[in-house]
Amino acid sequence: MRSMLIVLDKLELKYFEFNQLVTNFWIIKGLLDNNIQTFITTIDKLSLKQGKGYTKCFKTYEKDNEIFYEKEEIENCLDDFEKIFFRPDPPVDSNYINATYIFDFVDRNKVQIINDTTAIRNFNEKLHANYFREFMPENIVSASKEEIEEFLNLHEEIILKPLNNCFGAGVMYLKKGDKNTLSIIKTVTNNFTSLCMVQKYIQNAQFGDKRVIILDGEVLDECVLKIPTNDDFKFNTHSDEYLKKAILTESEKIKFTQVAKKLKEMGILMAGLDVIDEMIIEINVTSPCFFIKEINQRFSTRLDEKLNKFLLSSQKSYTNLSTVQI
Repeated sequence: MRSMLIVLDKLELKYFEFNQLVTNFWIIKGLLDNNIQTFITTIDKLSLKQGKGYTKCFKTYEKDNEIFYEKEEIENCLDDFEKIFFRPDPPVDSNYINATYIFDFVDRNKVQIINDTTAIRNFNEKLHANYFREFMPENIVSASKEEIEEFLNLHEEIILKPLNNCFGAGVMYLKKGDKNTLSIIKTVTNNFTSLCMVQKYIQNAQFGDKRVIILDGEVLDECVLKIPTNDDFKFNTHSDEYLKKAILTESEKIKFTQVAKKLKEMGILMAGLDVIDEMIIEINVTSPCFFIKEINQRFSTRLDEKLNKFLLSSQKSYTNLSTVQI
C-alpha cells in the first residue's frame, strides 16, 4: 500500500485542528479517501541515524468524515515514504532550518518532498519575492535606521515586515511624521540588528489582498480576497466575514504563470501569492493556505479534487534552487 508523510506544525498536532479551515485537513482527507496510508509528524520528531533520516510519526484515519490519528508512535525511515509534504509554519528559526537538513539525507530518487526542503531553506518568503521584482511594489531589505528612514521619506507610507514570521506577525504600517517612527523601526529590526522587508505602501491595501494559488507550476483561476479587520490595517483572522470572492485578471494569470513555472523549477510546487493591484507583496512557500472551504463555497467548485489529483500524481522532476536562472 502507498504511504505518505505530512510534517505538521507542532501547535497543529497538539490541538489536532484538522477542520475544513486547514489546508492539511484536505491533504490528509484526500489521501485517506484514496486508500493512501497517511502519517503525520513534527520537526522535533525527526532524527538522523547512520546517515539516514527517520521520524517518529502517527498513523491517521477517517471516521464520520473527520480526521483522527492513532496515539501509538511509530518510527519509520523517511526513505520508506512515497511522498513527504513538509508544511510546518514559520518562524523559520534554527530549529526549522535544522529540520530541513535531515531531508538532505533522503533518497530523492525514491521520495518526492513537497515543497522541497532545500528550496524552502533557500527561499525567504519576503526577501526572495525580489526574484520577481518586476511584479512587486518598490522595496528594500535592510536593518539600517538611515536607509529605512530614507525610504520612508521618499514614499511617505511604508510597510515593515520581519523576514521569518507568518500570518502578519510583527508587520507594521508607518507613515512619514509618525511620532513612533524610531520605536517602530527599532522593534521590527530588533534594535537595528535584524534585516526586514520594507515595502512602499499600496493604497488599495485598505480593501484587502488577494490570495493567488499556485499548484504544480500553474496558477489556479479561483482566489479569495482577504479583508483587513476593523482594528488592523491587514487581514489577521481566518473568518468568513473577512474573506470574499476575488477574480483573477487575465494579466495576473499571464504574469503569475511565469512565477509559478520558476517556482516549480526550484522544487516549490505549492505556493500562495499575496497580491494587491496585481503586485506581489509576498510569496508563501512554507505552509501556504489554499482557503479550500471558502473557494469551494464561493465558486461552487471542488478545489479539493484538484488538490487530490496533484497529491496522487506521479513524481515530477525539478532542479535545485541554486541552479535555477532567474
